[in-house]
Amino acid sequence: MSDIAFLSELSTASSSKMVLLVLDGLGGLPHPDSGLTELETANTPNLDRLARESACGLVHAIGPGITPGSGPAHMALFGYDPVRFEVGRGVLSALGVGLELGPEDLAARVNFCSVEGGVITDRRAGRISTETNARLCEKLADITVEGVEAVIRPEKEHRAALVFRGAGLSELITDTDPQRTGVAPLRCQALPEGGEAAERAAAMVNAYLDRVAEVLADEHPANMIVTRGFAKLPHIPRITDLYGIRAADVATYPMYRAVGKLVGMEPVETGPSFSDQLDALGGAWEDYDYFFVHYKYTDSRGEDGDFDAKVACIEEVDGLVPRLSALGPDVLVVTGDHSTPALLAGHSWHPSPLLLRSRWERGDGVEAFGETACASGCLGIFPAVDLLPLMLANAQRLNKFGA
Repeated sequence: MSDIAFLSELSTASSSKMVLLVLDGLGGLPHPDSGLTELETANTPNLDRLARESACGLVHAIGPGITPGSGPAHMALFGYDPVRFEVGRGVLSALGVGLELGPEDLAARVNFCSVEGGVITDRRAGRISTETNARLCEKLADITVEGVEAVIRPEKEHRAALVFRGAGLSELITDTDPQRTGVAPLRCQALPEGGEAAERAAAMVNAYLDRVAEVLADEHPANMIVTRGFAKLPHIPRITDLYGIRAADVATYPMYRAVGKLVGMEPVETGPSFSDQLDALGGAWEDYDYFFVHYKYTDSRGEDGDFDAKVACIEEVDGLVPRLSALGPDVLVVTGDHSTPALLAGHSWHPSPLLLRSRWERGDGVEAFGETACASGCLGIFPAVDLLPLMLANAQRLNKFGA
């Protein structure tokens, strides 16, 4: 149900509470020694109990065979067609660090990286600390490119946001991040349909990156940056206006606070741990109807290729699930935005397991929360954009359609 105007017309008021808990990159692939995924390997008595009380299934962020980025995957979970409402990663990074974007601003996501002998040896520069990131951004703050203001701000660990402020810059340019090691950083190029504005933007980006290489030459391991997701601010209808709900974003990572802000969610201040997030959730419980709670580290450990560490992250969340259940949400969903199998050390196209608990859902006999078990659930395999209508219906927030 990607027709948000139609869904908005059916929406109605209710006092019910909805919680969407997203374990980033939750889905995995079977370990060759055990035949079990990270989630199936983890000891998860609390999530398993929830699964037995829920309707279960598997959810595709975009569609079969499509490997999603985190931005479009979350847009889908929030009920937006991610292809129609495409949001560039640069916009999310910029909003996530608190940068305001004007209509002419061009934003990009940045990775600090390690370059030796002209080739990238580590795309994440050893996951430098956020404090080191902030120091490096300050070091780059004085770089200027003729006619354009460049603003770079730390995001978290090795990631930063970069905004170019100047007239006539096109977003129709290529990334400089090859997204693999052993090759040189790419040069930015104009896409053919971008015309003169894209040519100017690409030249400006390359000039800026040449200066960055000079300024960071004496740094280690973060002696260069690569960029991706060049984008300008799009117009997105707000979830609060569409459905008359008060929506809260309980995320610690800047990008996920940004995607929430983009669709009209209000950020809730929280500490860095999942326990802190649950404290913040409880403190905001009376003020909102819909809560998006995001846990990042399942994705990070999957991207590291660390199967056991991802298992440990899942178990950490499971141990605190009773605190979430104790709040008594009318609708509780636990899922991932996409799969990040440790065996692939990156995002993948595999659907994510999902449970939806409410008093109005049918049970389906699923006994555990895992990919194989959820595949037999009554929700089947469905697109993520259909999740919000299910949540609204179970929250008694949708009127009947037709006579």
